[in-house]
Amino acid sequence: MAGRILGIETSCDETSAAVVRWNGGGPELVSLVILSQDVHRIFGGVVPELASRAHVRAIGSVVEQALKEADLSLGEVDGLAVTAGPGLVGALLVGVMYGKTLAFSLDRPFIGVNHLEGHLFAATLEDPELRPPFVGLLVSGGHTMLLDVPAWGAYRLLGQTLDDAAGEAFDKVANLLGLGYPGGAAIERLARGGQPGRYRFPRPMLQELDRDGPNRYAFSFSGLKTAVLRTLRPGDSATAPGLEVPHAAADVARGFQDAAIEVLVEKTAHAVEATGYDLAMVGGGVACNRALASALRERLAGQARVSVASPRLNTDNAAMIAAAGAWRLARGERSGLELEPRDDLPLPGLAFHSSGSKS
Repeated sequence: MAGRILGIETSCDETSAAVVRWNGGGPELVSLVILSQDVHRIFGGVVPELASRAHVRAIGSVVEQALKEADLSLGEVDGLAVTAGPGLVGALLVGVMYGKTLAFSLDRPFIGVNHLEGHLFAATLEDPELRPPFVGLLVSGGHTMLLDVPAWGAYRLLGQTLDDAAGEAFDKVANLLGLGYPGGAAIERLARGGQPGRYRFPRPMLQELDRDGPNRYAFSFSGLKTAVLRTLRPGDSATAPGLEVPHAAADVARGFQDAAIEVLVEKTAHAVEATGYDLAMVGGGVACNRALASALRERLAGQARVSVASPRLNTDNAAMIAAAGAWRLARGERSGLELEPRDDLPLPGLAFHSSGSKS
């Protein structure tokens, strides 16, 4: 099936709609609208009930705007794709029900899309040369996964976080530094003025790369967050008066970011070298961090190309859902109207890496 696919994303705190054109060779972005929910800043994190209510209020107008920017009417849409999980169930339910209603009323094919698969497809909207095989690093507030992607729809899990996701660690450290929520961009800005090496925090599980065990490509960020907490000491403010130098907060942010990035980069580079692929991609909200993309490109220079989408396609958005959905619809896949969202929806086609194998 080729045509214009309307995508809907409501997995967390962004209400988004997009139109993607599938031409057989890949997706083409036609329009994208993202409405972020600022109310959660007050609480230092996403409040599920507030997120669901905000989606209900916004989804109709967001879809209308995406269609307007695509110069389309609803009747000209050829198919619908909606995030079915993982995410906040209440938030997901808003998008799934809205998408199912449109599909039924228009008599159009409908597909539920895994949010993580959407992140894998995101960069294809700007990088038409991005196609398997490649190593994929998905880093967001809810997930940190390293994947071997031999083909679209076939994913081998090399490793994932054992505790905090990378984006969650950035948010928690930002909170410790008084930077507010969300914290990723704030940490990156502050770290630019920090002194490298002043605070050298642990590189969690990096030593596992030297061992052929089940945790070779696993991640852990909880201990890194705790190391930052112990450095700052409870009660210190954003200006860190308890620290011994005026710009210590920036130095701490730099030390934390350098540690997190080194682990992500080294494990990804090792996987690229082990698989022999000449391509790596990074997706998810943490992929907006320019220091991460720069470090990975420097590390893999001469070995592999690194594909990273622009920030608006790396944060939660409907364009990536439409792109992944268009690929699955083109294969003849459909979801029934009985589709229900799942907060723990597994990545379709996922197989697990076993120790002692090639990588």
